[in-house]
Amino acid sequence: MPRPRLCRKIGFKPEVTYFKPQGVPMRGLEVIELTTEELEAYRLRHINDLDQQEAAKKMNTSASTYQRILYSSYKKIADALVNGKAIKIIN
Repeated sequence: MPRPRLCRKIGFKPEVTYFKPQGVPMRGLEVIELTTEELEAYRLRHINDLDQQEAAKKMNTSASTYQRILYSSYKKIADALVNGKAIKIIN
């Protein structure tokens, strides 16, 4: 039985939850799903300019878990930008 997942703090609710390349119909796009957790980790690091320890505290998680979440967001965002995929933000 896996360990129960901790409740992580998300400091905002995004108003826009879908991004897609301009000029490409939705039916022709693959969709990458970015969790609000991943978006929050990205926001804390790049919008709020927090270091790993501070951001992990804000999210109520360990620094290593925060780092894993952040790198997951990097990979998904890069994949969408480089390969022309849509990004959907999910809970």
